[in-house]
Amino acid sequence: MVAQERKTKEIRREEILDAALVEFAEKGLHGASTDDIARRAGISQPYVFRLFGTKRELFKACCARCFRDTLELFQRAAEGKRGEAALEAIGEAYRDLLAGDTLYLRAQMQAYAACGDPEIRAVVRDGFGDLVAYVERVSGLGDPEIALFFAQGMLMNVISQTHLGDAPEPWAVQLLEGCGKA
Repeated sequence: MVAQERKTKEIRREEILDAALVEFAEKGLHGASTDDIARRAGISQPYVFRLFGTKRELFKACCARCFRDTLELFQRAAEGKRGEAALEAIGEAYRDLLAGDTLYLRAQMQAYAACGDPEIRAVVRDGFGDLVAYVERVSGLGDPEIALFFAQGMLMNVISQTHLGDAPEPWAVQLLEGCGKA
């Protein structure tokens, strides 16, 4: 018999967040079950509650992690760059993420959809605010350019989520060309 090494609480926490991301992305806060999350993570449901307390706290941790991961993506993309070059690098990295990871985008959309809950709304506001502050700082651009950058990102979210990148409708091509992203 081979003895299995016990995983640390931190490793288990990350595994639960990985499993929860999948479940929440597919079913949202109210549709996902902690039993399915625990099963996906290969642990017991009580352990999920021991580490996170409630399903809402687990969802909030997933949201915070998504925003943190996005910020880290932005930081890696803009490393050594400033101004428009930084903004362009961030936009390209985000576009590449959307093209390759539909799970991540669905989880992001579920976070926005759950903003009716004041606690979740606070996590989303803080996370999005961190993204805006970073982009503003690294680009040095003004409010109109920052607003346009994030508006284009949200448009990319919609087009990506509706799979219009695969066979774009004329209106999607028009919008993307207008953003300079086609």
